[in-house]
Amino acid sequence: PEAYADPRRGGTAGGRQPTGPDGHWLEPLTTLAFLAGQTTRVRLGTSILIAALRRPAVLAKTAATLDVLSGGRFDLGVGVGWQEEEYTAAGLDFAGRGRLLDHTLEVCRTLWTEDVASYASPELSFDHLHAMPKPVQPGGVPIWVGGTVQPRSMERLARFGSGWIPWGPAVADPRRGVTDMRRSMEDLDRDPDTVQVTSYLRAVTDDNGGLDLEATMSAAPPLVELGVTDFKVPVPLPVGVGPTTELLASAVAAFHSAVG
Repeated sequence: PEAYADPRRGGTAGGRQPTGPDGHWLEPLTTLAFLAGQTTRVRLGTSILIAALRRPAVLAKTAATLDVLSGGRFDLGVGVGWQEEEYTAAGLDFAGRGRLLDHTLEVCRTLWTEDVASYASPELSFDHLHAMPKPVQPGGVPIWVGGTVQPRSMERLARFGSGWIPWGPAVADPRRGVTDMRRSMEDLDRDPDTVQVTSYLRAVTDDNGGLDLEATMSAAPPLVELGVTDFKVPVPLPVGVGPTTELLASAVAAFHSAVG
């Protein structure tokens, strides 16, 4: 994992794949469609989908379908990515990936919100297009924008984002990251209180090597006060539905106990 943070190999500087080719990466929207059929309450989302690699109208249709089938439980987390080979394989310009993502989100929002949709840009134009059904959630599928605190990412967040998925230095220093993000939103005339934020809680183990939920969740209250709304706790899950459900239920209870 540390290879992703090495700018000589990939990570925040962009570039080449630092890991081997043998990892199993399931296609996320297909996977979430399966999970939607197995659940009724849990929210579903990507963190992140390299949305610029998808044809915009197809992505809009797929995301809307997933939102309908899940009963309005889908969040679309997107980012530009950093691996040039992905764009090369898709026949797309890696250097222009920021504009490609903005264009993709423009088309998605248009098709989600207009009954008879029209759109015009240097990349694509269409008139009087019907795309039904619309997402269940008002205004379309919530978009979470991943990225660092830099002008292009912040402009994208202010324009499209229901939430922010920090990347790079903002992950290592969430206090500074969230503070800088909120200042950027104010500068861009976006109310920072309307932006949800995700962050990590470091898993703390007890003397026996098990997960110490109380110690793990003790880091949450200062982050909640800062404005973080959603948390990721990277822990290995036990084998079996029963043990996994028990662990997750205990984690949720410990979180609510910590934050009040």
